[in-house]
Amino acid sequence: MKFLAITFLTLLTVVAQSQTRVFPLVKNYGGIFEIPYAVEKPDPTLDYKIVIEVERESEHPDSLSWAINNVARLVNLHVMGGVPKEKLDVVMVIHGGATYNVMENSAYMKKYKTNNPNLRLIKELSDAGVKILVCGQSLINRKVDRSKMVPEVKIATSMLTTLTTYQLEGYALLKFN
Repeated sequence: MKFLAITFLTLLTVVAQSQTRVFPLVKNYGGIFEIPYAVEKPDPTLDYKIVIEVERESEHPDSLSWAINNVARLVNLHVMGGVPKEKLDVVMVIHGGATYNVMENSAYMKKYKTNNPNLRLIKELSDAGVKILVCGQSLINRKVDRSKMVPEVKIATSMLTTLTTYQLEGYALLKFN
């Protein structure tokens, strides 16, 4: 009986401390946890300029791209931390195998025999103000028809020139792969 009581109390403590994910700006993706006791937080007075390189193809084509969902997490974390949406300038640069993740559904279906699970995520990121670019070199190298990209995705000359340009303009570089 004592074992059962200790087990129950332990379980009750764990459940009481668990939290629910929140979605402050990107409403259905990039869920995060509030950390009210954090001592290091984003500075809401700063202008955040962030360029993110996304390169790896999804391991499971029927599941969300971890890297693209992580961009939603980044946006949500900054907004939860008090940074106004207007002070967030986020650019996501897609290349390599990740190029397939931003294809419209019929092209994705043709390649993977499943619907593109990233479509709503890409739309919500765009609606949240994230600029989404795909490398033109990757499109050609991977034989992806440029007209088969989702409308929110714009074509860049290359990932290499895009990243260097944004870095020279003062953007912090992150790589999500």
